[in-house]
Amino acid sequence: ENIEGARMSYQSFFKNAAEPRPCTLPVKMAVGKNKRMSKGKKGGKKKALDPFLKKDWYDIKAPSMFSVKQVGKTLVTRSQGTKIASDGLKGRVFECSLADLNQDEDQAFRKMLLKCEDVQGKNVLTNFHGMDFTTDKLRSLVRKWFSLIETFVDIKTTDQYMLRIFVIGFTKRRMDQAKRTCYAQSGQIRQIRKKMNEIVARESTTCDLKELVLKFIPEVIGKEIEKVCAGIYPLQNVYIRKVKILKAPKFDVTKLMEVHGDYGTEEVGAKVERPVEEATEEEA
Repeated sequence: ENIEGARMSYQSFFKNAAEPRPCTLPVKMAVGKNKRMSKGKKGGKKKALDPFLKKDWYDIKAPSMFSVKQVGKTLVTRSQGTKIASDGLKGRVFECSLADLNQDEDQAFRKMLLKCEDVQGKNVLTNFHGMDFTTDKLRSLVRKWFSLIETFVDIKTTDQYMLRIFVIGFTKRRMDQAKRTCYAQSGQIRQIRKKMNEIVARESTTCDLKELVLKFIPEVIGKEIEKVCAGIYPLQNVYIRKVKILKAPKFDVTKLMEVHGDYGTEEVGAKVERPVEEATEEEA
């Protein structure tokens, strides 16, 4: 009997344990909608603003050595806090075609580099920073059957600018020449290079930067080299190919204003006559 009772109690225990019991814990339901679910993920993407709304346009002014003063426009983020707009403009280098600067299509193969030196109001005052040839012009000059002669020389102008001037030239067929090729001998090339260096140094060291740029534009130095070197070997297409500024003197506002010439004398408005009635009232 004891064994039978123990077996019955053992079965009844496991039978009750297998049956699921209802949960008697109180459940609280959320009242109203869940606000975070409707808003989406916290710290989502901000609305993208147009960056150009924070920028201002400035006029680029070329030096007085060029006939066109208004080169173009540039933009910069306007001043905000410790970040000043003029600091973002100073040091910018603008590449312009000489055809646009002098309104002469024959000079389209020259590229002028103008560097921003100072900002006055909405005007960016630039100065000469270098010169180069367009690639297509340089490729068109190089031909077979002719010798190509190149050299460069470092010079210092009277206003303490250190420049590196690159010169290029080509041999030319003589008037009564029957030979197909026009190759100069290595000794003649050395002599021509020496003459090139002498002429460039002589023409460059006796003038300031403004006068030197005015010599570059009509190719005065190239013509002089052609004339002097004709006795060694006839030359053609002699050009100042490239000019680099290696070192510039300390920035001086007065010198920059001299380079810009009549920039300060531009008319900003017409003189207005005062009405006669106001003048009589003040006298009274």
